[in-house]
Amino acid sequence: MATRPSRIRPHLAWLGLLPFLAFALLFLILPTIKIVIGAFQAQGGGFTLQNFVELNTASNRSAYWTSIKLSFVTAALGCLVGFGMAAAVSFGGLPRFLRSPLLTFSGVASNFAGVPLAFAFIATLGPVGLITVWLRTEFGINLRAMGFNLLSYWGLVITYLFFQIPLMILIITPALDGLKREWREAAEVLGATGAQYWRMVALPILFPAILGTFALLFANAFGAVATAFALTGPQLNIVPIKLFAQIRGDVLGNPNLGYALAFGMILITAAANILYIWLRVRSERWLK
Repeated sequence: MATRPSRIRPHLAWLGLLPFLAFALLFLILPTIKIVIGAFQAQGGGFTLQNFVELNTASNRSAYWTSIKLSFVTAALGCLVGFGMAAAVSFGGLPRFLRSPLLTFSGVASNFAGVPLAFAFIATLGPVGLITVWLRTEFGINLRAMGFNLLSYWGLVITYLFFQIPLMILIITPALDGLKREWREAAEVLGATGAQYWRMVALPILFPAILGTFALLFANAFGAVATAFALTGPQLNIVPIKLFAQIRGDVLGNPNLGYALAFGMILITAAANILYIWLRVRSERWLK
């Protein structure tokens, strides 16, 4: 008589989570606690609210507003383009073999950021980049003369889209796969056109997932610092760059003001992620 495989004891099973818990504690929980405490401390160590008063300066308000605009624009464009690409490979009649390479590339590109991404775009679209020089020598098109500058706000938007669009594709594709064929067939039986089906059936069902993904993309762009700093340096006034300037150790830096800037970023990204999780749950409830 075959014996049942013995179950792992519950307290031993928890050992498998120890590496994750240790990583979360050391690199997420403890740094967050240090940021929150430091935001309410003066440089001498006492309690103060002066750091938050200094956030209300014109420069800091402009940094937050620029960061919010940058995150909103890249999230909106990422959702629009990513949704179109995901829908094309799911329902657009494109060859099925394109789906797997697209998702594989999206998985890689959505995690490709920081200094390597900035260097790749400078080498491609920078002042002496491959595409820039090729267009000028072969077609007489001077991107700089036309006003395009990679080391600017819109240059950063284009760079961010490299990882925003793939992230949208990865998240929205399972939601598109969750649309039941019976819903479309029922709509067609009732006389609905393809546009009416999408407007009155598919998009209302997908709306929580799309809006939730928009919130996630917003948080993803808002917290990005390495790509922005490597690409534009201190030229662009956004919160991550101002934060880096305060805590990098210069004599003129104020680490506690940097903690206050980081605390504001935590609140904004936390709100965006909470919205994403809530809308994701609603979307999964519809698609079951």
